[in-house]
Amino acid sequence: MATIPPVLEELGKNERPRTDDGILVLSEVDLRSSNPSKPSKNHKRLTKRQKKKAEKFAEPCSSEDVLWKDLVSVLGQDEIDKAIEGETDMKSPFEIHQEIEVEVKILGSNGDGIAVPVDSKQPWAVVVPLTLPGERVRTRIYRQARLHSVGDLLEVITPNTTLRDSSRIQCKYFGSCGGCQYQMLSYGTQLEFKREVVVKAFRNYCNILSEQMPTIQPTAPSPLQYGYRTKLTPHFEAPSRKIQKGPRPPTDVQPEWLQIGFNRIGTRKVLDIEECPIASPVINAQIGPTREHVIKTSHTYTKGVSLLFRDSLDTAVDANPDSVDRLSDAFNKHICITNHKETCREQVGDFIFEYNAGSFFQNNNSVLPPLTNYVRDAIFPPSATEPSPLTHLVDTYCGAGLFAIVLSPFFQKVAGIELSQDSIRFATHNAKLNSISEEKISFRSGDAAEIFAVVREFPKDQTAVLIDPPRKGCDEVFIKQLLEFGPKTVVYVSCNVHTQARDIAQIMERGKEEGVTKYRLESVKGFDLFPQTAHVESVAVLRRVD
Repeated sequence: MATIPPVLEELGKNERPRTDDGILVLSEVDLRSSNPSKPSKNHKRLTKRQKKKAEKFAEPCSSEDVLWKDLVSVLGQDEIDKAIEGETDMKSPFEIHQEIEVEVKILGSNGDGIAVPVDSKQPWAVVVPLTLPGERVRTRIYRQARLHSVGDLLEVITPNTTLRDSSRIQCKYFGSCGGCQYQMLSYGTQLEFKREVVVKAFRNYCNILSEQMPTIQPTAPSPLQYGYRTKLTPHFEAPSRKIQKGPRPPTDVQPEWLQIGFNRIGTRKVLDIEECPIASPVINAQIGPTREHVIKTSHTYTKGVSLLFRDSLDTAVDANPDSVDRLSDAFNKHICITNHKETCREQVGDFIFEYNAGSFFQNNNSVLPPLTNYVRDAIFPPSATEPSPLTHLVDTYCGAGLFAIVLSPFFQKVAGIELSQDSIRFATHNAKLNSISEEKISFRSGDAAEIFAVVREFPKDQTAVLIDPPRKGCDEVFIKQLLEFGPKTVVYVSCNVHTQARDIAQIMERGKEEGVTKYRLESVKGFDLFPQTAHVESVAVLRRVD
């Protein structure tokens, strides 16, 4: 029998505060109560509020809704319909803190195993982190929700020896830290699971395609599987009011209240960490000195703080290609930026980018060249027998100009559109850093209600549009404007494959209407920007049907 790492047992079952999705949670004990079997009055009031919220189903494409789709696949739609009709969907067969044996059926899209009880006749699922399909495990229930419970992994009774290999684990915090889910898996297996996430997303949220759905391509690997993260944001909570009111002399010893790191699995309690194997070496080298500084100044903190570690080329070195050899050691020296107001610098292929340290930029530099190359080949297929008519590129949600600048050599005209003036300023600066003329590339402020109005002069038959939105995806207003603009090719890069599938379904559905531009989904491919985690990104290519 395989047991979980002992660090998971550091907190007793009555000491583990739990996250609350706010929608599907039914009840859990008041963890401040000294007697978990006797909930407090506050807990009773909380439970009533939670029950009222639980009557509502999750927001489409939210993490709760993605989980619900997985629950349907495990329990079956007929059984779920019967439970809802019979009003048993909120009646868990288990008590909070009850320990049970379950058999894991699938690995959910959110990275947790979804299991069914070994000896329960009632249709009910149990979500258990760090488990794999085919395993029998022992779990302790800590949360109840519609047609499922959530539990801690206590013991792997029968491991899936084909998949699980604990010798692969490279982090001493794995099993306690909520950051990684897949370190016990081979990298090839991780990629296969991530492809399945993309497949399920399009099956669940883009079913309008039916027979038109192209084969989901294998997930593109990250060149680095560890040491790849160029940004890390550990945090610590504020000291209690009691501690703040008492004497707080300066100290070199870490106070008991001060835990600097990431949330424990399924909790809001911080796990103290001193290193992170998926972060870059320069970030790991800075964690120690920053921790020491925080400890020495801990008596001054009255609020929680989120720290920033960002891997950057040394911005003290001039980036002008006429004044520096970009192959030199000086130019390629990496430093760690810890001030969110400072400027970071990265190199992607032959291009240099600078951006505000507190703003968004992809956190895995190693995968950016293959990602941008794939987007280029998606727009201009190498197998094409005729010259491409595409001469113009519109990069929406362009940020610091990553795609617009890297793809600029292949277009006559490029326009990046952003709502953030700060991002436009950096993108314009980056175009100059890379010696791209203003006649060829420009970055423009687009009003959300008329985002394509700033590129009216671009000929739609010669234009490709690249979409790279935040996790919430595109809204209906954006999609309506995109279809009115009607570019020849659309490339949708997404950090949330579920909202991507939903948006593409809307684009395809609207295309059925008379007078609306119609598109064909040509390809979908996942990209692994975050190895050892359940997260997957995706690139979808749509061609206009003329």
